[in-house]
Amino acid sequence: MTLQGWVPEIGEFLTLAEVIDLAFDYRGNTTVVKADGTEIEGYVFNRDREAPEPFIQIFDAAGNGPIRIPYSEIRNIRFTGRDMAAGNSWQAWLERREREKVERAAGLETGPA
Repeated sequence: MTLQGWVPEIGEFLTLAEVIDLAFDYRGNTTVVKADGTEIEGYVFNRDREAPEPFIQIFDAAGNGPIRIPYSEIRNIRFTGRDMAAGNSWQAWLERREREKVERAAGLETGPA
């Protein structure tokens, strides 16, 4: 499962803090939508929810930063960038390895004698 392309609906069932935690764990770029309507695309690499004023830190898409954004200035975070970890799970690796073994075995059986 990947969050790539997800636009969270913050409300009764999903808090901003939960979305921020997911963005922190996401291995791709996100778009932070600020309360004033501006947007910053980049990589969320740090967050401190225990600080007197909780914040995230982000490197923008151009690599500038770190940019510090208080939670109070964030309206939403969209998962807009490619999920660099998609398909890289242990299970995906095992499935890929098994598929390659089958393909090699089939190639050996049908190859020239």
